[in-house]
Amino acid sequence: MTFDPASFHFTQAQGPAPIRASTVLPARRENIELQTADGHTLVGELALPESGPVIATLITLHPLPTHGGFMDSHVYRKASYRLPALAGIAVLRFNTRGTASPRGTSSGGFEEGIGERYDVEAAVRLAVDRGLPNRWLVGWSFGTELALMYGAVEPVASQIEGAVLLSPPLHRATDKHLQQWAESGKPLTVLVPEHDDFLQPAEAAGRFSLVPQADVVGVAGAKHLWVGEKYAARVLNDIVARVSPEGSATPLPQEWDGPTATAAS
Repeated sequence: MTFDPASFHFTQAQGPAPIRASTVLPARRENIELQTADGHTLVGELALPESGPVIATLITLHPLPTHGGFMDSHVYRKASYRLPALAGIAVLRFNTRGTASPRGTSSGGFEEGIGERYDVEAAVRLAVDRGLPNRWLVGWSFGTELALMYGAVEPVASQIEGAVLLSPPLHRATDKHLQQWAESGKPLTVLVPEHDDFLQPAEAAGRFSLVPQADVVGVAGAKHLWVGEKYAARVLNDIVARVSPEGSATPLPQEWDGPTATAAS
C-alpha cells in the first residue's frame, strides 16, 4: 500500500512542545510522480508550507539505494516534517530509479549514477514547472555524487542556485565534475563528518580546493549517516542557513506551539 501523507493525524498540544525525531509539523503534502526523459516513473513527495510564501526549495538526492538509501533516509524525512513549517522551505523527496520506500517503488533499476542523471533532471523540472523558487540540490552520500556530476551542467545548472552536500564520498564524482562546479561559480556547501567512513574533513578540504567557492565544514563528532537528533538538527540548521535569504530562518526553533502529528518509527 502506498503511504498517503494525508494519513497523519494532527492534534493540538497544551502549549509549546519539544520537536522530537518523530514530530511532524503541519504542511501541504502530496504524493508526486516524476517522468524521466528515458521513460521511467519515479515516486516521491512534495511538502510545502501550509501558508505563506516558499522562500527556498530543497531537491533532495538520497544515499545509495543498494545500501539502504531512499527518500525516507532520516535527515530528509525530518526536513520534510519540519522545514515547511519552521522555515517556509519546500522539500521535494523522491526515490531514484529502482528504489523502494513506503511511498512506493520507482521503475527501473540502479544504474551506478549514470541513468540517474535523468532522475535529477526530472526532479528539477518538476520544481521549475511548479514555480517553486530559490531551488537547491541537497545530496547525501551517493546523492552528492549525482549533485556534483549533473548539477553544474545543463539542463540543471541554469535552474538551480547551488548545492549542499552531506557526507560526500567522491567515488563517482571526479575532479572533472569539481572543475565544472568551479567554472559555474555556483555555491557549494559541503558538510563533512569528523568520523566519516569515506572522506574526512582534512582530505575533503584538499579535494574541494578545486572549487574556490566551496565552503567545506567539518562537523565534530558526526559520522557518515548523521545518526542522532543532535546531528540531524545540525544538518537542518546548516541547510536552512545556506538556502534562506541572509540565513533569516535560523536557528530553527526546538519547540512548536501548534498542532503536531507523530510519525511511525
